[in-house]
Amino acid sequence: MASNRLSEEAEGASPSPVTVPHAKVAGIIPLLPLETRWPSVTRDPSPLRQYNGFWIPEMILKGGFTAVHSCFEPRPSDVFLSSFPKSGTTWLKALAFAALKRSTHPPFEGDHPLRHWNPHDCVKFFELDLSAGEFEALPSPRVVATHLPYSLLPDSITREGSGCRIVYVCRDPRDALVSFWLFMRKVSPSFTIQEAFDLFCQGRCTGGPQWLHVLQYWEASVRRPDSVLFLRYEEMLREPESHLKKLAEFMGCGFSKEEEEAGVVSAIVELCSLGKLKEMEVNRNGVNNWGTKNETFFRKGVAGDWSNHMTPEMAQRLDRIVEDALQGTGFTFATSA
Repeated sequence: MASNRLSEEAEGASPSPVTVPHAKVAGIIPLLPLETRWPSVTRDPSPLRQYNGFWIPEMILKGGFTAVHSCFEPRPSDVFLSSFPKSGTTWLKALAFAALKRSTHPPFEGDHPLRHWNPHDCVKFFELDLSAGEFEALPSPRVVATHLPYSLLPDSITREGSGCRIVYVCRDPRDALVSFWLFMRKVSPSFTIQEAFDLFCQGRCTGGPQWLHVLQYWEASVRRPDSVLFLRYEEMLREPESHLKKLAEFMGCGFSKEEEEAGVVSAIVELCSLGKLKEMEVNRNGVNNWGTKNETFFRKGVAGDWSNHMTPEMAQRLDRIVEDALQGTGFTFATSA
């Protein structure tokens, strides 16, 4: 349960027999397969290491991941927002925060936190920010974010009866790839779409393989629908208000008839829209704790933009890889084009 067998060091290699508890993974990092070609989003370079089948930044395995498994104490009322990077994370954080905290921060107020803070400041990643000691001080219900695969979450969160709720947002792999590449190019301008594409197809990117990341959460949502809500980014774009109501109901803070009639749902959707968030001063000129400009988290936020950056041949190759990997699972992506 809390331990893991080392992943294969290369394609075709035999798995390593070494087994360790997740909380002690820092001690075996030098033994894990290494990937240095995917850029780091932080000020300091951080290569990827393959652990439990996924490519995770070494700095996370050394720090936050260990803390998550040894120090983090979940509460039954906790809500965890999970995603593969660049899959609608910023939007989901804003929507969940605004819905969950609307009694103390009505969406109509001019001093709403989202007007002064980036969504990533309102909802922290616990594998990145746990060492700051902020989570214990947060009042319940807490909303916490993670990019960790489902299999790498602490058992205290995923086990039956924990009470914790997990919300996952899934995105078309092609759009996730293009959005991730354009984001990484902000910190590594020479990083080409071909380089990003080749690595992504091999699963050698932060959190990759993307389709297996998605699959684990989808399977968990099928097994435990009361504890894991699986959302599709493309469907959220088409019907944001109905998905916000579904999200709020799942988090245990459903909207009343009076709130809906008063326009609270539409006000939250408007407050959290990409257009509105882009206009906020903090998102135009602010910088986060990782040294990344807040503006980089806001681009088009649309479905199907991959076609402006990938060739049809690239898209077909990625489609085949994903289809082969998901064959027999029962899961398929809702394609954006």
